[in-house]
Amino acid sequence: MPRNQQRLLATVFVAALAGLTGCGAGDSDEGKTDGLQQPADRFLANLATLCGKAFAGRIVANEPRTDQPDAFEGKTLIMHVRGCEDPTRELKIPFHVGEDRSRTWVLTRTDRGLRLKHDHRHKDGSEDAVTMYGGENTGAGSDTRQEFPVDAESIALFKREGLDASVENTWAMEMHPGEIFAYELTRPSGRRFRVEFDLKKETDLPPPPWGH
Repeated sequence: MPRNQQRLLATVFVAALAGLTGCGAGDSDEGKTDGLQQPADRFLANLATLCGKAFAGRIVANEPRTDQPDAFEGKTLIMHVRGCEDPTRELKIPFHVGEDRSRTWVLTRTDRGLRLKHDHRHKDGSEDAVTMYGGENTGAGSDTRQEFPVDAESIALFKREGLDASVENTWAMEMHPGEIFAYELTRPSGRRFRVEFDLKKETDLPPPPWGH
């Protein structure tokens, strides 16, 4: 989809959402459900305003430190908001690490909130053995932060692939319009990885992610 068309769709979505957020406040049961879901809608709407844009990021936390080579340290980190054909339902955000274009974050609206999945591909476009893992947000979250504990499907995948440390993953995304977008991974063991992207300055669009 052309970049201008992606931005137009996102603008229409945000305008429509703004008109809906004040509706239905008097309906008790339905209003309670809408109240839980609205933060997810607003989070998605804020993110949709970035459709067709790319931003550079930097690692602000990568703990604990080890002597092993790190896949992210010292690399150019770029997020590119695309896959905006239906921004009320789904957004795709490729995460480029240097020349590695294997990673795409897929954020999907569900009946209960938001689901985050990680789409991993090989250079030829084929799926990696470890792909489409993630989880659904807990509670309502907020306009600026959503957390995604690992789901049962992903736990089974990690165990099958020998990635036992990942079965306690919690991912998070933060969106502070005009300031930063953040992606975060934490574990109870003390593992914390966080990348922040500067939304005040766009960067050149990267090539498409592998497989898309």
